[in-house]
Amino acid sequence: MKEQLKSLLPQLRRFAFALTGDADDADDLLQNTVLKLLKQPQDLDEHSLMKWSFRVCKNLWIDEYRNRKVRTQASYSPEVPEAISTEDSEQAQEKANTLKQVNHAMDLLPEDQRSVLALVAMQGLSYRDTAEALKLPLGTVMSRLARARASVSQSLKQQQLEPNHDI
Repeated sequence: MKEQLKSLLPQLRRFAFALTGDADDADDLLQNTVLKLLKQPQDLDEHSLMKWSFRVCKNLWIDEYRNRKVRTQASYSPEVPEAISTEDSEQAQEKANTLKQVNHAMDLLPEDQRSVLALVAMQGLSYRDTAEALKLPLGTVMSRLARARASVSQSLKQQQLEPNHDI
Protein backbone atom coordinates (compact mmCIF):
# COMPACT_ATOMS: atom_id res chain seq x y z
CA MET A 1 0.00 0.00 0.00
CA LYS A 2 2.87 2.39 0.74
CA GLU A 3 4.12 2.13 -2.83
CA GLN A 4 0.63 2.73 -4.22
CA LEU A 5 0.26 5.69 -1.89
CA LYS A 6 3.56 7.16 -3.08
CA SER A 7 2.29 7.12 -6.65
CA LEU A 8 -0.90 8.92 -5.56
CA LEU A 9 0.89 11.75 -3.73
CA PRO A 10 1.02 14.20 -6.67
CA GLN A 11 -2.70 13.74 -7.36
CA LEU A 12 -3.57 14.07 -3.68
CA ARG A 13 -1.40 17.21 -3.43
CA ARG A 14 -3.23 18.83 -6.35
CA PHE A 15 -6.58 17.87 -4.86
CA ALA A 16 -5.56 19.25 -1.46
CA PHE A 17 -4.49 22.52 -3.10
CA ALA A 18 -7.77 22.71 -5.00
CA LEU A 19 -9.68 22.32 -1.75
CA THR A 20 -7.60 24.70 0.34
CA GLY A 21 -6.41 27.27 -2.18
CA ASP A 22 -3.16 27.63 -0.23
CA ALA A 23 0.12 25.75 -0.69
CA ASP A 24 0.92 25.53 3.03
CA ASP A 25 -2.59 24.38 3.94
CA ALA A 26 -2.45 21.87 1.10
CA ASP A 27 0.82 20.44 2.42
CA ASP A 28 -0.66 20.15 5.92
CA LEU A 29 -3.80 18.52 4.56
CA LEU A 30 -1.74 16.09 2.48
CA GLN A 31 0.35 15.15 5.50
CA ASN A 32 -2.72 14.59 7.66
CA THR A 33 -4.33 12.54 4.89
CA VAL A 34 -1.31 10.28 4.50
CA LEU A 35 -1.03 9.82 8.27
CA LYS A 36 -4.66 8.81 8.48
CA LEU A 37 -4.33 6.45 5.53
CA LEU A 38 -1.28 4.77 7.04
CA LYS A 39 -2.90 4.41 10.46
CA GLN A 40 -5.78 2.49 8.95
CA PRO A 41 -4.11 0.07 6.55
CA GLN A 42 -6.51 -1.40 4.08
CA ASP A 43 -5.94 -4.09 1.49
CA LEU A 44 -7.19 -2.17 -1.55
CA ASP A 45 -6.39 -2.22 -5.21
CA GLU A 46 -4.91 0.97 -6.64
CA HIS A 47 -8.24 2.28 -7.96
CA SER A 48 -10.02 1.76 -4.64
CA LEU A 49 -7.11 3.27 -2.72
CA MET A 50 -7.30 6.37 -4.92
CA LYS A 51 -11.03 6.85 -4.26
CA TRP A 52 -10.59 6.20 -0.54
CA SER A 53 -7.65 8.64 -0.38
CA PHE A 54 -9.63 11.43 -2.01
CA ARG A 55 -12.54 10.80 0.35
CA VAL A 56 -10.26 10.91 3.43
CA CYS A 57 -8.63 14.11 2.16
CA LYS A 58 -11.98 15.79 1.54
CA ASN A 59 -13.36 14.77 4.94
CA LEU A 60 -10.25 16.03 6.73
CA TRP A 61 -10.56 19.36 4.91
CA ILE A 62 -14.23 19.67 5.85
CA ASP A 63 -13.30 19.09 9.49
CA GLU A 64 -10.49 21.65 9.31
CA TYR A 65 -12.67 24.18 7.51
CA ARG A 66 -15.40 23.87 10.11
CA ASN A 67 -12.87 24.23 12.93
CA ARG A 68 -11.46 27.37 11.34
CA LYS A 69 -14.90 28.81 10.87
CA VAL A 70 -15.75 28.19 14.51
CA ARG A 71 -12.47 29.79 15.58
CA THR A 72 -13.16 32.65 13.12
CA GLN A 73 -9.82 32.14 11.45
CA ALA A 74 -11.12 31.24 8.03
CA SER A 75 -9.22 33.94 6.19
CA TYR A 76 -6.49 32.76 3.91
CA SER A 77 -5.14 33.93 0.58
CA PRO A 78 -3.92 31.67 -2.16
CA GLU A 79 -0.28 32.08 -3.00
CA VAL A 80 0.78 32.24 -6.58
CA PRO A 81 3.97 30.32 -7.30
CA GLU A 82 6.83 32.45 -8.55
CA ALA A 83 7.19 32.55 -12.30
CA ILE A 84 9.95 30.60 -13.98
CA SER A 85 12.89 32.92 -14.59
CA THR A 86 13.19 32.03 -18.30
CA GLU A 87 9.71 33.31 -19.04
CA ASP A 88 9.09 36.79 -20.25
CA SER A 89 8.02 38.87 -17.24
CA GLU A 90 4.88 40.05 -19.00
CA GLN A 91 3.89 36.47 -19.78
CA ALA A 92 4.67 35.45 -16.22
CA GLN A 93 2.55 38.28 -14.85
CA GLU A 94 -0.33 37.33 -17.13
CA LYS A 95 -0.13 33.71 -16.00
CA ALA A 96 0.02 34.78 -12.35
CA ASN A 97 -3.04 37.01 -12.81
CA THR A 98 -4.94 34.22 -14.54
CA LEU A 99 -4.05 31.82 -11.73
CA LYS A 100 -5.18 34.38 -9.15
CA GLN A 101 -8.47 34.82 -10.99
CA VAL A 102 -9.10 31.08 -11.21
CA ASN A 103 -8.17 30.60 -7.54
CA HIS A 104 -10.49 33.44 -6.59
CA ALA A 105 -13.31 31.94 -8.65
CA MET A 106 -12.71 28.54 -7.02
CA ASP A 107 -12.70 30.14 -3.55
CA LEU A 108 -16.17 31.53 -4.21
CA LEU A 109 -17.58 28.05 -4.84
CA PRO A 110 -19.28 26.13 -2.06
CA GLU A 111 -17.08 23.29 -0.80
CA ASP A 112 -19.29 20.59 -2.34
CA GLN A 113 -18.95 22.11 -5.83
CA ARG A 114 -15.24 22.84 -5.41
CA SER A 115 -14.41 19.23 -4.49
CA VAL A 116 -16.38 17.81 -7.44
CA LEU A 117 -14.78 20.28 -9.86
CA ALA A 118 -11.32 19.51 -8.49
CA LEU A 119 -11.71 15.77 -8.90
CA VAL A 120 -13.19 15.91 -12.40
CA ALA A 121 -11.42 18.87 -13.99
CA MET A 122 -8.08 18.82 -12.19
CA GLN A 123 -7.60 15.15 -11.32
CA GLY A 124 -9.29 13.77 -14.41
CA LEU A 125 -11.56 11.36 -12.54
CA SER A 126 -14.66 10.14 -14.32
CA TYR A 127 -18.05 11.22 -13.03
CA ARG A 128 -18.64 7.69 -11.73
CA ASP A 129 -15.29 7.58 -9.88
CA THR A 130 -15.96 11.01 -8.43
CA ALA A 131 -19.39 9.88 -7.26
CA GLU A 132 -17.86 6.82 -5.60
CA ALA A 133 -15.01 8.79 -4.03
CA LEU A 134 -17.38 11.36 -2.53
CA LYS A 135 -20.19 8.87 -1.85
CA LEU A 136 -22.67 10.83 -3.95
CA PRO A 137 -25.22 9.83 -6.58
CA LEU A 138 -23.97 10.24 -10.14
CA GLY A 139 -26.66 12.84 -10.91
CA THR A 140 -25.57 14.94 -7.93
CA VAL A 141 -21.98 14.93 -9.20
CA MET A 142 -23.15 16.02 -12.64
CA SER A 143 -25.35 18.83 -11.34
CA ARG A 144 -22.71 20.12 -8.89
CA LEU A 145 -20.13 20.05 -11.67
CA ALA A 146 -22.42 21.97 -14.02
CA ARG A 147 -23.14 24.59 -11.34
CA ALA A 148 -19.44 24.86 -10.45
CA ARG A 149 -18.37 25.33 -14.06
CA ALA A 150 -21.07 27.94 -14.63
CA SER A 151 -20.09 29.81 -11.46
CA VAL A 152 -16.38 29.79 -12.30
CA SER A 153 -17.12 30.92 -15.85
CA GLN A 154 -19.38 33.71 -14.62
CA SER A 155 -16.82 34.81 -12.05
CA LEU A 156 -14.04 34.92 -14.64
CA LYS A 157 -16.24 36.92 -17.03
CA GLN A 158 -17.08 39.34 -14.23
CA GLN A 159 -13.39 39.73 -13.38
CA GLN A 160 -12.62 40.51 -17.04
CA LEU A 161 -15.31 43.19 -17.05
CA GLU A 162 -13.77 44.73 -13.93
CA PRO A 163 -10.03 44.62 -14.76
CA ASN A 164 -9.05 46.92 -11.88
CA HIS A 165 -10.84 44.72 -9.37
CA ASP A 166 -8.30 43.55 -6.76
CA ILE A 167 -8.47 39.89 -5.94
